[in-house]
This record gives sequence, structure tokens and C-alpha cells, in this order.
Amino acid sequence: MKQPVRIAAGLAALAAVAVLFAAPLARSQVQVQIQPSFLPIGTAAAGASSTVWFHDPSSARVMACQATPAPAGPVIQCSVTRMPERP
Repeated sequence: MKQPVRIAAGLAALAAVAVLFAAPLARSQVQVQIQPSFLPIGTAAAGASSTVWFHDPSSARVMACQATPAPAGPVIQCSVTRMPERP
């Protein structure tokens, strides 16, 4: 029973990320739209929560999303940060 919950939580996290980036992005004066290309780089599950990590190589950003169960359905929280530059 834990495996279907982990799969569902992982899919929910991926769906949340897709919705996040499917929303219209702000356009500049030259009408250029930037679409980040986050690549999945890892997953983990412990207990009832699941975490998935994404990386955008073009901007050196990393995003981690965690899905945890809640009475009304899974709660998904994501954080994005920039990787430190290499010396």
C-alpha cells in the first residue's frame, strides 16, 4: 500500500511543477518568453512523504518538491535555489 501512495505523491509533485510552468510567464517589451527546462534528477520517499528534485542546467537552478499527505489530499511544497558557482 505504501508504493501506490509514493507513486501518487510523486505524480502529484510532477503535476504541480507542470502547472507552475504552464502558467503564462511575464513577457518583456520584445515579447520573448522564457521557458525553463527543469530535468528530473532524483526522487526519494520516507514514511508517507515523497521528494523529487529537478535541475535547470541553463540557469544552474535546482528545485525540490515534497508531497506529504493531508486530509484534503497531498500537500506539495516546492523550493527553488541557484547552485553555487564553481571556483
